[in-house]
Amino acid sequence: MLELRDVHVDIASAQVLRGLRLQVGKGQMVGLVGRNGAGKTSTLRSIMGHLTPRTGQILFDGQDLVQMPAHVRAGLGIGYMPEDRGLVPELTVEENMVLPLWVSPTLDLSERLNWVYEVLPELKAMSDRRALLLSGGQQKMVALARALAVGTRLLLLDEPFEGVAPALSMRLSEVIGKLKSTDLSVLIAQSDINHANDLLDAQVVIERGANAA
Repeated sequence: MLELRDVHVDIASAQVLRGLRLQVGKGQMVGLVGRNGAGKTSTLRSIMGHLTPRTGQILFDGQDLVQMPAHVRAGLGIGYMPEDRGLVPELTVEENMVLPLWVSPTLDLSERLNWVYEVLPELKAMSDRRALLLSGGQQKMVALARALAVGTRLLLLDEPFEGVAPALSMRLSEVIGKLKSTDLSVLIAQSDINHANDLLDAQVVIERGANAA
């Protein structure tokens, strides 16, 4: 479903990815593991089109994403949960969740929203609350819900368990674990993979922007 082939990415004059290679099969859950600054976030941002590789290919179901504008990812069924959550503070929980659905030409907004509320029913009670009034853990949950709303084929999760209370971390693990019974492919970037170790089918270790030896 997803394959990175010898991807090189620069930010200004700094080389952040150096020939990175990884694969995520259909229905597979793969961990991208590395220390802070190893290049995990840059990898996910490159897949999402926020960074443009200097060389290499990022193939999604055989299509090279490098050749596509960033906004088409939602329409392809790719959901992204960034490390910093990336919510719009003044919008409500529900408005943040449906943002990517507004630009998806194929997904039914009501159908996807109802499905997300089935997966994360605790968000229904706070659906009209503005994002700026949520705790950090609640914001993580909304960011995951937004990724699930549009991510029908591939889910990219950047440090989903970082800075989250143990009880909420267990809840997030439960939700992500339920995805293993579907055809959804999942790439989880994590410094400490202990939270998701039992969920993963494979791990890719990244060091200084490259595959570890």
